Amino acid sequence: MPLTVPTTKSILAASLILFPSAAFAAGNIAGPVVHRDVPYVKNGDKKQSLDIYTPPSGKLHPIIFWIHGGGWRSGDKSEVHKKPPAFVAGGFVFVSVGYRLYASVTTRTITQDVAKAFRWMHDHASEYGGDESVMFVMGHSAGAQLAALLCTDEHYLQAEGLALSNVKGCIPVDGDTYDLPLQIGTVEQKRKDIYMRMFGDAENQKAMSSVMHAARGKGIPPFLLIHVATHPETKAQAERLAKALQEAGVSTKLFAAENTNHVKLNADMGPYDDKATQAV
Repeated sequence: MPLTVPTTKSILAASLILFPSAAFAAGNIAGPVVHRDVPYVKNGDKKQSLDIYTPPSGKLHPIIFWIHGGGWRSGDKSEVHKKPPAFVAGGFVFVSVGYRLYASVTTRTITQDVAKAFRWMHDHASEYGGDESVMFVMGHSAGAQLAALLCTDEHYLQAEGLALSNVKGCIPVDGDTYDLPLQIGTVEQKRKDIYMRMFGDAENQKAMSSVMHAARGKGIPPFLLIHVATHPETKAQAERLAKALQEAGVSTKLFAAENTNHVKLNADMGPYDDKATQAV
């Protein structure tokens, strides 16, 4: 059997993925170089842009592709808290994604925006010191729903000429809408009305639910589902998606964050002394 010699690229990727704690703990990488408002659609809306935070030097850095929350109706890519300097210190390129908001566009169009942004970053990764073959999709709250859907429903990336296999891992953080019919069936009427306006009838709700797309043989990447331990809705939704993914043969882990809440979990993420970040 011939000896397989790992390339520099594979060694770098493996060392950062398998031993990120060393890089985070050392903290010996200078602060990020920031590229703001980089458009990913020609002549698009100003929301269709990226903030890209890069290490000051080096190549083939793995990429965190971050999707902000805000209930699909608010939020901004600038709301990244402690994440960029912490992940850049860990040797990553950190990308925060802007997208058009409901109701100027539909929730389906929002997911399409995110897919376009992923494709643009994939194509331009090397210009920012990133490695397009090692991209991780993360998102919080509504961003968690978008991340999970992007990484399970192959049609969004296929429309951009990519595949689910172009994602190396998916990390949704405290989402409550991986199974929209389940969520809509359990919340109070006011919230139910909001969800139904945003996601439409039962057929469209299923189409926008990542749980419904969990299946074998699609190249769905490994998942880490983070949720607040005491939040009944996000806990139930994370467990529901984890079960569907595991039954489909997808490597899936759950992390229940203690002593926190929906907002604080997101705000604290990044520095390595944060327990949820250690799970990542």
